[in-house]
Amino acid sequence: MFVGFHGALQPIADAVKLALKEDIIPQWSNKQIYWFAPIAVFVPAFMIWVTLPISHGFVVRNLELGLFYIVSISVLSVLGMVLAGWSSANKYAFLGGVRAAGQLISYEIPFIMAVLSIAMISKSLNLVTIVENQSAFPNIIVQPLGAFLFFLSGLAEIGRTPFDIHHAESEIAGGPFIEYSGAHWSVFFLAEYINTFTIAALVVLLYFGGWNWPKMPFEGNVHSFLSILWFLFKCYLVVLLIFWIRGTSPRLRIDQLMSFCWKLLTPLSFVNIIVTGFIMYYKLPWIILSISSVLLLIIAFYIIKKTTNAGPQNTIKLYSAKELRESVKGSINYK
Repeated sequence: MFVGFHGALQPIADAVKLALKEDIIPQWSNKQIYWFAPIAVFVPAFMIWVTLPISHGFVVRNLELGLFYIVSISVLSVLGMVLAGWSSANKYAFLGGVRAAGQLISYEIPFIMAVLSIAMISKSLNLVTIVENQSAFPNIIVQPLGAFLFFLSGLAEIGRTPFDIHHAESEIAGGPFIEYSGAHWSVFFLAEYINTFTIAALVVLLYFGGWNWPKMPFEGNVHSFLSILWFLFKCYLVVLLIFWIRGTSPRLRIDQLMSFCWKLLTPLSFVNIIVTGFIMYYKLPWIILSISSVLLLIIAFYIIKKTTNAGPQNTIKLYSAKELRESVKGSINYK
């Protein structure tokens, strides 16, 4: 609240501070890969916005295979995480890089499957076409389960709470970024925040009709301007939801995180694809897909609640000092 009006200049102050901080490089690190890793994380996050439309005509390049391009580019950030951990010559950093690879590769499956279900419904990989097909009703009505899968997988892909396990400070002291400082450290988290807004934009484009739903009652330049504002407002609401989750949800353990993907999200994503394909092949009404998706979503919430209330499977027994002495007398040289 002190830097600028209500703290408005705080991001600029942080940027200046990080740019001026000393950049320390570990002596035993692989210098070339160490410098390249932040670039490998940041560049894919920036390149995705080439084909993200903000309105019908406000896009750098409207690609016919836009969704395919986004999925292909987004997976490249895994390489940067692994290289950052490996090149730092630090065991904790390497462990964080391996955990990041396991997490990101795992959650790519439900993420891509949710995207495929939207491509099946829209019969296109062009983001503008997908938005225009939602003029009557948004895809969230037809695919609530797909929106659930996409949103949670997206949070895991960008490493936001409760999926920020690969750089959990309480466990591995900062993950693959532990040996980075100054501007290089800030690049990793700049990429994370860019990806946060990317996920918000994709959620709005794929499931909430983008700028096209509900339609604006204006024409011409006024319509174009209001469409941009309407799209940005929707993105703002999704970003607020992401920040709210960060402030209220505890971090998952690594076993919980992987089990949540492989035991719940991945099977649900395949079931969602099968149900969507079945209904489209037999040309059944969309209401059946909506009802099926809602039922599967209810089942998913029931499983999550039941698993959460079950508590830890293994309990830790606390021993007194006398019991510990008695237990080790026969196994080691005790004095």
